[in-house]
Amino acid sequence: MTPQSIGVVITTYNSPLWLGKVLSGYENQTWKDFRVIVADDGSTEQTRELIESFRARGILAIDHVWHEDDGFRKCQILNKAIQETSCDYLIFTDGDCIPEPRFIETHRALAEPGHFLSGGYIKLTMPVSEKISDDDIRSGVIFTPEWLVEHGQPKNHKLWKLSPSPLVKKLMNTVTPAASSWNGMNSSTWTKDLIAVNGFNEDMQYGGLDRELGERLWNYGHKSKQIRYSTVCLHLDHARGYSKPEIWAKNRAIRKDVKQNGTFWAVNGIEKRENTQSS
Repeated sequence: MTPQSIGVVITTYNSPLWLGKVLSGYENQTWKDFRVIVADDGSTEQTRELIESFRARGILAIDHVWHEDDGFRKCQILNKAIQETSCDYLIFTDGDCIPEPRFIETHRALAEPGHFLSGGYIKLTMPVSEKISDDDIRSGVIFTPEWLVEHGQPKNHKLWKLSPSPLVKKLMNTVTPAASSWNGMNSSTWTKDLIAVNGFNEDMQYGGLDRELGERLWNYGHKSKQIRYSTVCLHLDHARGYSKPEIWAKNRAIRKDVKQNGTFWAVNGIEKRENTQSS
């Protein structure tokens, strides 16, 4: 079953320089029929102006879903994006992740009912992140290991994700020990199934909120497909100001409860109501 309408949900917060690089990556996609949904957790006017400048270029169809800045409320803005979209299939990523040119095309081709896709990413160093230009993105040169290494990226096995060989990609997806978990930088599924589990758990803050959604999708009966070598994004470096030990501890406790009880419905999700579910 092929998705009828695809939306790519891009979370952002006051990072217009990085978001501009990411939107350039979506202008450069091989599959053109999709919407960009910027889920904006309270950025200032500078981000809105950037989005308007990309709209004016006429390449991307962009929805800007925004709420006021009131601390880290990523799950809330993601739920708002899910609730407001008319797209039947959603790809989730971040405003610091540049997609390779076949990113949308690959998610579309591999979409399957009752499944979510777990894609890959490569974390860049800050010097490499800063050197990437719009011309580099449009040419696709940044998705070659040689270019990345030449500009300071460590040469290691993680760059195997950029292999051009379909056979190597398929083999590596099969043998990788990494779990096909929900990864907020590069995952996708059907909108109706996200609504069926009541979206993201708004009790979750920074640290594991994406994995928790995937664990509830598993509990709902979803399976996941490993595509971390099929398509990747390049993750631009940045500081992580929201990472605090007490928040991680709270989030781990929520995830433990989800696993032990087979929970799929987020009580504090899109809808604010209890739901009786069979585990």
